[in-house]
Amino acid sequence: MRRGPLFCAFQAARAGYGSSMRFPGMALLLVATPLPAQVARPPAPPVAPAVAPAGQWDPGAAYITAGQDEPGYRSWYLAAPGRAAQVKSFNDYLLGAQVGGVVPTWQLLRTATSWQACGAQPFEVPPTEDWPHIINTLRYIRDYVVPVLGPVEPVSAYRNPSLNVCAGGAPESAHKLYSAIDMVPLRPITREAMMRSLCGDHSAHGEAYHAGLGFYAFMRFHVDSTKYRRWNMDPAVAAECPAIVHPEDAASVGQPLPPMTPTPAQPQAVPAAPLPAPAKPERGLTH
Repeated sequence: MRRGPLFCAFQAARAGYGSSMRFPGMALLLVATPLPAQVARPPAPPVAPAVAPAGQWDPGAAYITAGQDEPGYRSWYLAAPGRAAQVKSFNDYLLGAQVGGVVPTWQLLRTATSWQACGAQPFEVPPTEDWPHIINTLRYIRDYVVPVLGPVEPVSAYRNPSLNVCAGGAPESAHKLYSAIDMVPLRPITREAMMRSLCGDHSAHGEAYHAGLGFYAFMRFHVDSTKYRRWNMDPAVAAECPAIVHPEDAASVGQPLPPMTPTPAQPQAVPAAPLPAPAKPERGLTH
């Protein structure tokens, strides 16, 4: 593969995921090979605030708090000398598996939404023995999620065993093995339209990838590559996209959602910003 421009530790994704983070005057750039479609871009404007103005599409606001956003990642990255090498090794591994840039690498290091309440780190590089588990998940996202939804943002990926317990994760959660990613769509879409879009491809192609697909509060959904299954469909789409959960799968999926307020009927309309997440947003909703 050809060598390209320097890779920034704070942004490892193809165009379309927003602004790159820059540290003028600081030697924080890591060398890596970008995706073939990647091209050098001019300096981007500052990162937008974590909380979007009322009415602006920002589905991640319900899950991403200060400390787990890009500025929080900067702080975490710089807080320990060994983290730069760990992040570079992980990014190189993804590039070698041809899944680098499916989503920004730094977002794949987000832990649990309830990291603060659990006294945990906002980001964590998983153990190297777990890295292979995320590859097929990223392939499925690349092949059958991004093509129908556009760019997505991971809000939770690896959760170590103790954090998984504190966060209320399922006992056999795929997050513990680093096979699962919870994410939100970055382009406006209704919850019902999102489910229909994802379910069609999951029914047609999910089994070949051993893909699990689950839905949680607001616009948050889950993809893993542990086993073909599907859960937490809204009543409006359940008939055409039924759940696929066998008794032996119960310990690896989250609990059903409480009734949700219906989403707007017009997919082209930009829904209002999500409501703030509860104090323990993952309890009873994680997997």
